[in-house]
Amino acid sequence: MRGKIRQALARSLAPLGDRILVRRAAKEVQTAGGIYLPSDKTKSPNEGEVVAVGPGIRDVSGNLHTPTLKAGDSVLLPEYGGSKIEVDGDEMYLYREDDILGKFSG
Repeated sequence: MRGKIRQALARSLAPLGDRILVRRAAKEVQTAGGIYLPSDKTKSPNEGEVVAVGPGIRDVSGNLHTPTLKAGDSVLLPEYGGSKIEVDGDEMYLYREDDILGKFSG
């Protein structure tokens, strides 16, 4: 089911150039000890899932540099940045590939 949702979202917005469409992970509202935090005190998570990837960018020689990320990758995001957009009622962010800090393995 989730794969179908991801495909539908990817079809409704295709990033251009080296842009990456990311869905941020949900905010933590409960601590490890079981204490619930108010929603305004929770920090936005710095990780997310890649939903769609642009085709890449061309350098001055005309060579295409394709992104190293692909849909489904788990990534580390900067605390600030990215363009916040809403796709089919789902909040997502557009980043340039250079702005993404890292990729989680495994």
